[in-house]
Amino acid sequence: MLARLDKPIGTWLFAWPCMWSITIAAMPGELPDLKMLALFGCLAIPMRGAGCTVNDLLDRDIDKKVERTKIRPLASGVLTPSQGLCFLGYQLLLVLGFVLQLNNFSRVLWLSWLPLVFSYPLMKRFTFWPQAYLGFTFNWGALLGWAAIKNSLEPTVILPLYIAGICWTLVYDTIYAHQDKQDDLKLGVKSTALWFGDSTKHWISAFGTALIGGLALSGYNAELAWPYYYFLAAAAAQLSWQISTVNLSNRADCNMKFVSNKWFGALVFSGIVFGRLASLSIHQA
Repeated sequence: MLARLDKPIGTWLFAWPCMWSITIAAMPGELPDLKMLALFGCLAIPMRGAGCTVNDLLDRDIDKKVERTKIRPLASGVLTPSQGLCFLGYQLLLVLGFVLQLNNFSRVLWLSWLPLVFSYPLMKRFTFWPQAYLGFTFNWGALLGWAAIKNSLEPTVILPLYIAGICWTLVYDTIYAHQDKQDDLKLGVKSTALWFGDSTKHWISAFGTALIGGLALSGYNAELAWPYYYFLAAAAAQLSWQISTVNLSNRADCNMKFVSNKWFGALVFSGIVFGRLASLSIHQA
């Protein structure tokens, strides 16, 4: 429960930007590096778990007062902070085992990621935009996946992909934050759900538009073929359904729409795979 293994949606949301990036980095007409996909898939589990553990260690006094989080192991007293720290160390050792299999450029990039991971839980105390900070953190894999394949970064492809991921996080995590808005108001905890208020759907519609635009630009610059844009249109329809139908006053519906983002990630990934496979014909032409 401390690593949220019982709630795998966070691992999917963490892993998809990595998978997108690795697949875009494949050569025209070829499948992505399956070993690297498996490596990042395995890495996502303890890395996301470590982030959750840090979050629960820092927020245990807040979590006690929030209906949705009061049963978490550290907030409820099932585990002590010392046990939480030991478990965090164990997860980081697992992460290190995976990271050591990457190239040196990727290792340095991963090290530069850690300050974001460890500082994110504090953001809700200082800014109404912790969801944006989470976007910078959760989508770092978009940089890391490309670097693991290419041993470099290509800004024209990776920067719009990374920005798109940040916009995606602003959409899904704002919806998620609406579950806790009443408790957050009482505790003085900040979020985009509180900042946007009744204008939330307008804001997340704008971020959703930027998300699809960023993904389209990244695919265009990477010379992905036409199948990518069909899948991207399907992903845009799924996102539009989320935003237009979510009941922001209903916790269960907010959670359901939030969880559905694993399918958005899967649609984009499928589009990149088929777009990369079909892109060989463009290069041959």
